[in-house]
Amino acid sequence: MTQFNWFVALLITTFLNTSCSGAVREMGDADSTSREIIVGAAQPDVYLPLVKSEKVAVVANQTSMVNGRHLIDQLLAERVHVVKVFAPEHGFRGEAGPGDKVSSGKDSLTGLPIISLYGSHKKPTREDLKGVNIVVFDIQDVGARFYTYISTLHYVMEACAENNIKLVVLDRPNPNGFYVDGPVLDTAFKSFVGIAPIPVVHGLTFGEYAMMANGEGWLEHGVKCEVEVVKIKNYNHNKLYQLPVNPSPNLQSMNAIYLYPSLCFFEGAAVSVGRGTNKPFEMIGYPGFKNGNITDVPHEIPGVIKSPPYEKQTCTFLDMSGQTKLILAEKRIMIEWVKNMYDAYPDKENFFNKFFDTLAGTDTLRKQIISGISAAEIRNSWQPGLNKFKKQREKYLLYSE
Repeated sequence: MTQFNWFVALLITTFLNTSCSGAVREMGDADSTSREIIVGAAQPDVYLPLVKSEKVAVVANQTSMVNGRHLIDQLLAERVHVVKVFAPEHGFRGEAGPGDKVSSGKDSLTGLPIISLYGSHKKPTREDLKGVNIVVFDIQDVGARFYTYISTLHYVMEACAENNIKLVVLDRPNPNGFYVDGPVLDTAFKSFVGIAPIPVVHGLTFGEYAMMANGEGWLEHGVKCEVEVVKIKNYNHNKLYQLPVNPSPNLQSMNAIYLYPSLCFFEGAAVSVGRGTNKPFEMIGYPGFKNGNITDVPHEIPGVIKSPPYEKQTCTFLDMSGQTKLILAEKRIMIEWVKNMYDAYPDKENFFNKFFDTLAGTDTLRKQIISGISAAEIRNSWQPGLNKFKKQREKYLLYSE
C-alpha cells in the first residue's frame, strides 16, 4: 500500500469506527434544540435603549442580518443616528475577495460613509472615530483564530478604549464553538491572522472574546474597553448553528466551515484547498496528486478569488466534504491530514511556505511535522497550553458547555 493510499484508508477507517451520530446527539439538550436561537442583533428591545440618543458607528458586513434585513437598515428605520460604517476584510457588503484591499467610500444603498479596516489601516484612528459616541459590532465569526474578524474586533476594542468610546457587541453563535484545540499562539508570531494568545479553535463567541481580551489584558498597553454584550438567547456551546449567510466568499457551506480550522493550514503549504473551484475548503490537492478522486482547474472568480493557487492548472483533489461528521464526533483539529500530506509530497523542501508558521502561530508545528513525530505526539504537545487556556476561558463564558 502506498503512503497516501494508507492515508485515505486511515480516513475511511477512522470515520467508520467513530460513533458520529452519538457525538452529534450530545450537542445541545432537548430544551435548547427545541428553542430558536435569537442573536443579539435580533433583540432591539435590548440594544436600542443603548444607542437611540447616540452618534453611532457600526462595524458590520453581509452577515449582519436580522430576519432577512440588514442591521444598518433596521437601525436607520428606528431613527438611530448612524454616522458611519466600518468594513472588515471582504468589505461591508462582502464583495471583496480574500486578501483584497477594501476601499473606503460611500455605501451605494444608504449613502453612509464607509471606513475600511482592511486597507491602509486595520485599526480605527482617532480621526475615524471623530463624532462617534458609541460603536456597535455585529459580525458572524467561524471560531478559528486565523479568521480575521476576531482581529478586527480586537483592534476596534483598542481604539474604543483609547478614545473613551463604549462598544456594544451584538453576539452571534460560534459554529465551531463546541471544541477547543490546536497550538496556542506564541506572541512572537502575532499577526492579523493571530492577534492574541489563544488556540486555533478557541471556542469563544465574539462577546466572550471581548470579555476575555479585557480581563486578560491582551489589548495594547493593557487598556480596558467599556464593553456591553447583547447575549444570544437559547444558545449553548454544544448547540450546532447553521449560518444563514456565508461568512466570507470562500466559505460557502457548513462543510467548509467545519473543515476550515483543519484545512486552512494548507494555505501555508504547496496544497490547494479548492480556492477557484466550486468547493473551496472542501477538498485538498495539487497538480500530479495521484490519490485524489476529483479533478478540477482553479480559476479566478470575480468577488471570490483572484489568482488562486495552481490557477489554470489541472489539479487532482481528495474530496474532504464527507469528513464533517468526523470533526463533529472527534471535536478536534485533524492535524494528521497535514502530516500525511507532507509525508506523501514528493518535494518536501518546498512543501511549507513562510505563511505556515504565521497560521500556526508557532514554528514548532512545522518542525514537528518535518521531524516525523506522530500526530498523537503533536496533539499531546498542545495540551499544557490548551489546559491553561481552558482554565482562563472558564471565567469569561457567557453560555454553558
